[in-house]
Amino acid sequence: MKDWKSYLKSDPTEWLLEEENPSVRYFALKELLGKKEKNSDVIEARMKIMESAPVTKILGKQEAGGHWGPLNDFYVRAKYKGTVWSFLLLAELGADGEDERIRKAAEFIFTWSQDRQSGGFSYMGTDKNGGRHSGVLPCLTGNMVFSMLRFGYRDDPRVIDALDHIAKCQRFDDGKKPPDEWPYNKYDDCYGKHTCHMGAAKALKALAEVPEDKRTKEMKDTLNEGVEYFLIHHIYKRSHDLKRVSKPGWLRFGFPLMYQTDVLELLDILTGLGYRDPRMQDALNLVVEKQDKHGKWLMQNSMNGRMAASIERKGKPSKWITLRALKVLRRFYG
Repeated sequence: MKDWKSYLKSDPTEWLLEEENPSVRYFALKELLGKKEKNSDVIEARMKIMESAPVTKILGKQEAGGHWGPLNDFYVRAKYKGTVWSFLLLAELGADGEDERIRKAAEFIFTWSQDRQSGGFSYMGTDKNGGRHSGVLPCLTGNMVFSMLRFGYRDDPRVIDALDHIAKCQRFDDGKKPPDEWPYNKYDDCYGKHTCHMGAAKALKALAEVPEDKRTKEMKDTLNEGVEYFLIHHIYKRSHDLKRVSKPGWLRFGFPLMYQTDVLELLDILTGLGYRDPRMQDALNLVVEKQDKHGKWLMQNSMNGRMAASIERKGKPSKWITLRALKVLRRFYG
C-alpha cells in the first residue's frame, strides 16, 4: 500500500497549521502530527480558539440565560442560529468546555431539551418539564451528545442517559419495518422502513466520541451495527443498487453539516473507529478526486448566512474540508 501522502497532489499541511485559524491548527497538530494535549503548540492553539472570530461572534450573541434567541425557540424556527445549533457549532470549532458561557449553554440544553423519560433530546420543551417525549429526534440527540462529550461531560449522568438511549433505540434498518412503538411510530422520516441516513450518522458520531474503554457492550453493539449499515451502502449508495447514489448532496463536502451528512463526514467517523473496509474504497476514490492541484479541497456546501457566524467561503479552498480529507487518508492509507 502506498504512503497516504502519495495520494495528494501537493501537501497542504503547513497551510492547515497557519495561526489564522486556531481551530484547524489545533486539530491538525493533534490528528495529523500526533501532538499530545500537553504540547505547548497545542495548548497555545486551543487558547486562541476562544479568541477566534467565529467563536467570539457566536458567544457575543448569547443571552444571559445561556441560550441564543427566544427561550422556547431553540431548534425549528431558529434554524441554524438557535441554541442547539450554536452549541453544536462551538463544539465543532473546539471551544473550551470549561468556559462559563459554554457551561451555561449546556445547562440550558439539559433543562429545556433533554427528555427526562428517555434521555434523548427533543426539539421542543419547557424549563419545568424538560424536552417533550414526543419531540425526541435521533439527529438532534446524536449532535447534542457529541457536543456534550466534546465539552467534557462524559461522566455526567445526563449524558450517560442519552448514550443509553442511543444504544437502546437507534435502528439501522434497510427495508425492514420498525416496531410499532415509541419512538419508531412517531417519525417515519427518522425511523421508517429505511433508517434516515443522517440520523444514523449523528448517532454513530456521538458513540464514536466515547473513548473505546468507556463504551458499554450495548454501545459497542450499536456501533458495530451502524458501521455495517453504512458499509453495505458503500457509504453513499443504495444498498440494493450500488450503481445509484442515494443522495447527490452527500457528494458535496461542507462544514459544519448540522443535522445533515456527507461522504467525508462518514469516512471520518469510520476511519476514526479504525475501519479499513474494501466497501469504503469508492468513497475514498471520490475524496481523492476532489482535491485541487494544491492538495486542497473546496467548500462545496455552506450554511453561511444562516448560522450565528460564517465559516470560510463557499467555492473556495477550505481548511476544514482539507483537514477532514487528510485525516481520512492518513488513517486509511497510513
